[in-house]
Amino acid sequence: MSTTLEPLEPLESMEPTLSVRQVLMLERVLAGEPEVVAGAGQLDRAVRWVHVAEAADVGVMLSGGEMVLTTGVLLAGDDDKQAEYIQSLHRAEAAAVVLGLGRAFPAPPDAMRRAAERCGLPMVVLHRPFPFAELTEEVQARLVRRKFAAVSMSEAVRTALTGLITAGAPLQHLLDEIAHHSGCPVVVTNLAHRVLATAGERSAVDDVLRDWERIARQAGGSEGDGWIRAELGGRGERWGQIMLCGYRGDTATGRLLADRAAESLVLHRMLGGTSAHTWEEQSAQSLLTDLVSGVVPARQLLPRARAAGLPVNRRTFVPLVVRDGDPAELDRVLRLLGLPGIVAELADGATAVLLSLARDQDATVLTANFAARLAGTVVAAADPRTAWDDVPAGMREARHVADAVASGALDLPAVVRLKDVHLRGLIRLLRDDPHVQSFAERELDGLLCDSGSGSADDLLAVLRTYLATGRNKSRTAQLHHVSRPALYRRLEAIQGRLGVDLDDFEQAASVHIALLAHDAQQS
Repeated sequence: MSTTLEPLEPLESMEPTLSVRQVLMLERVLAGEPEVVAGAGQLDRAVRWVHVAEAADVGVMLSGGEMVLTTGVLLAGDDDKQAEYIQSLHRAEAAAVVLGLGRAFPAPPDAMRRAAERCGLPMVVLHRPFPFAELTEEVQARLVRRKFAAVSMSEAVRTALTGLITAGAPLQHLLDEIAHHSGCPVVVTNLAHRVLATAGERSAVDDVLRDWERIARQAGGSEGDGWIRAELGGRGERWGQIMLCGYRGDTATGRLLADRAAESLVLHRMLGGTSAHTWEEQSAQSLLTDLVSGVVPARQLLPRARAAGLPVNRRTFVPLVVRDGDPAELDRVLRLLGLPGIVAELADGATAVLLSLARDQDATVLTANFAARLAGTVVAAADPRTAWDDVPAGMREARHVADAVASGALDLPAVVRLKDVHLRGLIRLLRDDPHVQSFAERELDGLLCDSGSGSADDLLAVLRTYLATGRNKSRTAQLHHVSRPALYRRLEAIQGRLGVDLDDFEQAASVHIALLAHDAQQS
């Protein structure tokens, strides 16, 4: 069965080779009325060079990838020679053979056509006389231009990425540059195929992550359909890979881009002293920060969570915020207890933890076990969530609880929840209200007017402890390492400056609320 080629626009590419199909689409070739008479399924073979040859033993002169042009003058009348000619081209891994009709063959010879079909070698005949020299010249010129363009592109990408690295740019800036050059989503993973970082158009990246489980399962297979990988590693150690997802250009160009990207990421890691684990932390931090802020809808963050290795199907999610916790230590404790979750450092010394538990696990017990391993830290927890859409609200609740106890409330349980912060939690929510600010300044004016002086700050500290302990004078004196008479003198000074009687419950409560509001505003 033969194939007649229709005129098409020449394909622009930076790949340093042309395919047989692309050569046949050139205007000069189309003028010769080319017809594919065998091997039509192999037209995407790469043409490395064009070679004009009439010798019957041309195969010994080839090194692979050549498109051989011939009139077949030395093959006419001998079917065996014709078949052997095709077989020698096949053994030499030629890209295709083009036979000009007219001089030796008025029609495609059956012996050559059958042999080419058996070998899977594309065989093309030209129905009109065609100067082979013109085709050779044009194809060679295009190949040289493409090779030069590929080298130029490679150097341009390398220069851009090296410039970012030497300027101290973060990983995300490098990936954004790579995505700009490739025009497709870029994904960096660890060896377990968990996503560490992404770049590219957000909707396209989300489409990739949404199907990441299938993609990760196929990650070890051959490249195809624009999925191009490059390994990340050095010094004998392999620690991840970078993937161009759905690259629309030529495979060779995409592979060149991926290789340049991999070189730059390895250099970035070495010069920056970072590690694959650090990239995992950055990925978790980005995800949890977006969850806490609520800027990105939870549904849009679900593919990122799944791609990061967090189980999300039929799970119970426990949002936690740990004060003064080391993220690396928290991650170690999670692994020690076998609890699936992600950890990320937030601002102001807080670290977010999102646990993902099976529905039949006791979230309260497991959270308590986790907190028990973190002596001396405040573990704030929100109520468990069974719906992913409720997780952002839970993260904000845990953050609020952690902030409410950050000023050092006494006698806290191992796991602090919203019900444990009482009035302090309410004040924390209202701290930015102008009326609350004015109330706090008015109630504490006698002490705040001298704020910064040693005596005023000492009196504020005593007042804070006295009210936090439920106006327990003995406990307050003990905590401040002063005698009872000395404490009495300080309390008298506080009452005199504020014009209140701290033995009066309502007045003491008013001062306490004002002090909580002041501390919340200051923090």
